[in-house]
Amino acid sequence: MTFSILLVDDSMPMRRVIKKAFKAAGYAGSNFSEAANGVEGLEKLEKSWIDIVITDFTMPEMNGLEMLLNMKKSDLLKDIPVVVVTTEGSQEKIDQFMKSGAAGYIKKPFTPEQIRDMITSILGVSNDNEQSDDPDNGFDF
Repeated sequence: MTFSILLVDDSMPMRRVIKKAFKAAGYAGSNFSEAANGVEGLEKLEKSWIDIVITDFTMPEMNGLEMLLNMKKSDLLKDIPVVVVTTEGSQEKIDQFMKSGAAGYIKKPFTPEQIRDMITSILGVSNDNEQSDDPDNGFDF
């Protein structure tokens, strides 16, 4: 299965690692867009169809939480799932992200299997095109 994925992280090497993990998890055909911070991420979201956003927590200009909060204010962007990939150890910060509407989080370091499991649980489709038990498959149309 292929998706349109936005990777938002101020570290180019980390964006590469995340992209490799997606490919290893079976999503090699997916379309990847990249942004170095939340401001760039919002600009990309306004211009492109994105199925899921993978973001870092700590970034300059606009962090991942601020980007998520801005997305939730937009009728166009509010339903796009956002997953935080972070080294952040504070459960309080992770809880804040989840309470703000994040679809999930993955702690660094992570495995391709964790990526696959997260995508399957959020989007309801695995990399072998199997659908989840949700009859609407996560869509409301």
